[in-house]
Formats: sequence, C-alpha cells, structure tokens
Amino acid sequence: MTLLDFLAIGWFFIIWIGYTLFAKKQARFRHCLAAELRGKRNQWMVQMLQRENRVADVSIISTLERNITFFASSSLLILAGLLTAMASVEKLSVMLAQLALSSPNTHLQIQLKLLLLVAIFVFAFFQFTWSLRQYGFAGVLVGAAPDGRKLSEEDVQDYANRAAKVIDQAGHSFNYGLRSIYFSLSTLTWFVDARLFMLACVITMVILYLREFHSKVLKALKE
Repeated sequence: MTLLDFLAIGWFFIIWIGYTLFAKKQARFRHCLAAELRGKRNQWMVQMLQRENRVADVSIISTLERNITFFASSSLLILAGLLTAMASVEKLSVMLAQLALSSPNTHLQIQLKLLLLVAIFVFAFFQFTWSLRQYGFAGVLVGAAPDGRKLSEEDVQDYANRAAKVIDQAGHSFNYGLRSIYFSLSTLTWFVDARLFMLACVITMVILYLREFHSKVLKALKE
C-alpha cells in the first residue's frame, strides 16, 4: 500500500464520519429531511391516537419493514459476492490491470480493498436489521396505544412524541445503512486510482448534502 492509498482511506473515513456528524448536528436547527420527517412522524402518531381503527397505521409500518428487509437481504447477497471475489483475486487482478490509471493492483491490495467493502456492508447490514427491529417496536406501540379521545391533550402529545421518537430512531438507522451503500459505491473507484477514490468521496458527500438539505422533496415537505 502506497502513501497515497493510506491518505485515500483516511480521507474516506473523514468524509463519511464527518458528514454523518455534520448532518446530525445541522438537523437540530436547520430544515432538512430528518427534521421535517420528525415533525411529520409526530403528527402521524397524534392522528393515530384519535383513530379507532389503526389498521392503516400498522400497514404503513409493515411496508417500511418490507423495504428495509429488501436492503438487508441485498447486503447479505453482496457480502457473499465479495467473499467469493476474494477467492478469485487472480482473475480480478487481470481485469483491474486494464482499468488502473497508475500502477496495477497487487493481490494484497485487491484483498484489502475488498475487505474494506466487506466491512462497509457488514456495518450496513447491522444498521438495516436494527432499523427493522425498531420499526417492530413501533408496531407494538401502535398496537398498545390507548384511545386518544379519552386522554388529555398533554397525555396525547406525550405518547405521540415518544412513539414518534422510536420511529425516528428507526429512520436514522435506515439512513445510516443507505449512506453506507452510497459510500461503498465511491470505494469501487479505489480499484482504478486512489485520487479518483478521494474525488468520488467528495462527490458522494455533495450528492447526499443536496438531497438532504436542498432537494425538491424537502421543499414539498416544508410546504
């Protein structure tokens, strides 16, 4: 591994972790998808408490769980593919030799880069499954919710806020998993060139920032 490779992997983690902390902090006092959805989830739980029939609410949570199950299953399949690729390093080396912009990848370099991808998708899998469990907890809260028409407004707001917080945490875990997949795509460019890898990390961060803080869907949610 060259010095440039070490700089690239350090840059990768700085961008990924730094943007995650930045987005989390900014969500407290800026309009973004996370902040807007937090308010909408709270409204959803308030409306749920006023309904006698809550089949629709359970159906929405089930739909969200199915979506996350798809990503969790996909992460496992990708992990299986990456582990299989590690057993075929020689074939990968021949293919990547035609793509490399600088010196060709050695077998050890290819294995280390594949290990980084494996680590990313293991992290994504844990985030997706944790999000799935938290949505399950939210389903229990919907099923155990009292009749809001018999509660005071303060009790309704309190229960709605706490239930919305559980759903919000599930949404955050799902976002962390999705963000991992986005940055894993930038990691693929490392097989070509370390400088291209560093540039791809910045491009990925900019795309995520524009979607979370300046997208058309955010404007629609605000309105």
